Amino acid sequence: MSAIETGARAPENLWRQEIRATLALAWPMVLTNLGQTAMTATDVMMMGRLGADTLAAGALGANLYFMPLIFGLGLMLATSPMIATELGRRRHSVRDLRRTVRQGLWLAILISIPIWIVLWHGEEILLAMGQEPALAHTAGIYLRWLEWAVLPFYGYIVLRSFISALERPGWALIIVFVAVACNVLFNWMFMFGNLGFPAMGIAGSGLATSLSSMLMFIGMAVVVMWEKTFRRYHLFGRFWRSDWPRFKGLLRLGLPIAGILAFEVTIFNAAALLMGLIDADSLAAHAIAIQIASISFMVPLGLNQAVTVRVGLAHGAGNPEGVSRAGWTAFVIGVSFMALMGLVMILFPHLLISAFIDLANPANARVIALAVSFLVFAALFQIFDGAQAVAAGMLRGLHDTKVPMIYAAIGYWGVGLPLGVLLAFHFGFHGVGIWMGLSTGLAVVAALLLARWLRRDRIAPSLAFGHGH
Repeated sequence: MSAIETGARAPENLWRQEIRATLALAWPMVLTNLGQTAMTATDVMMMGRLGADTLAAGALGANLYFMPLIFGLGLMLATSPMIATELGRRRHSVRDLRRTVRQGLWLAILISIPIWIVLWHGEEILLAMGQEPALAHTAGIYLRWLEWAVLPFYGYIVLRSFISALERPGWALIIVFVAVACNVLFNWMFMFGNLGFPAMGIAGSGLATSLSSMLMFIGMAVVVMWEKTFRRYHLFGRFWRSDWPRFKGLLRLGLPIAGILAFEVTIFNAAALLMGLIDADSLAAHAIAIQIASISFMVPLGLNQAVTVRVGLAHGAGNPEGVSRAGWTAFVIGVSFMALMGLVMILFPHLLISAFIDLANPANARVIALAVSFLVFAALFQIFDGAQAVAAGMLRGLHDTKVPMIYAAIGYWGVGLPLGVLLAFHFGFHGVGIWMGLSTGLAVVAALLLARWLRRDRIAPSLAFGHGH
């Protein structure tokens, strides 16, 4: 159902249709996110076969890679609300959509250049951070092959935003799962020297991911050029033509999104470092608990992307009832799912933990006990994490990103991290204290975002209505 179509339908019919539209848009996005997570997971699993040192170097390199990658991803995500708002305003708009996609691809190229320069010097950066020279050297080799995945990945995200705004996200799902399969094959070929290729070790894993990312972009480019629904937009036509107001609009909208992602990702990096200061068992238990939480987070993340489109369509159509209905539908679905996942964590912690560690081994007893205690707080964390993720997407659909970025800074770094440090090290709660801090920080962000959504009638008119148009 288009956000424009309000008609004279009964309210309950409109709500039912909104639920169906939201779920139809969200589930391929959820599975696409899981697919992209699976790509990283297969890299780690196959690196482990090369030995513990290779795995440690790969983890170092991957952490350094994701820091700038996540920031640039925030810029790419600005294309989604801009396209959705334009579609809501003029359902058959072609030129404006093409220009937004074009400037999104320009932005992808421009942000990739400094990221390439930084990652090319990955070994020097890791040495400056005090990492072991041998590990830093191996990680540096990995990064020099991996960094070429950045630009095609960003291009894929821009084109995925386009097809998602047209409420046809299924192609992205197909492409990402083909890419995951190819990534496994490429790792097997290049890391271990199969099918006549030289054994490249960890460099082969970086090459595999870069080639898989290129396949993702090429696959999406073929779809938008040849599939009937998308072909009429001629997305790559006159690619050299600039549209600086629109480019600035993307930056204005995207920089705060990048800031939100940076604040959120770095708080979890900091939490892992703090766990390492406590002891190795706490760090291992934290890694298990956060991995379980991150898998369930793929659902509200998919809803975040879907609700940005649904709210953006209604916002562009000047339909406040549609905005409200789209936002609350996704919010209730997201929080309900995460509450259910929280219940599973409380009721079946050992079952979840058994996927990551041998429960029968007495040497793991302390790690298991710590992981069980962390999962109790992870259950609360789930609800707050789901609420803030969906609420951020709701506001993004209204092009409201600057204030949510400030809220993220306050919640994560002003409340969550200091409270976690205080509880862990001053009051003696150790790892549980870190999790209490994380949960509180997420609760603060969720409450602030929800309060802003409730005031949207006052803030929406003051927001740029489709930046760059």
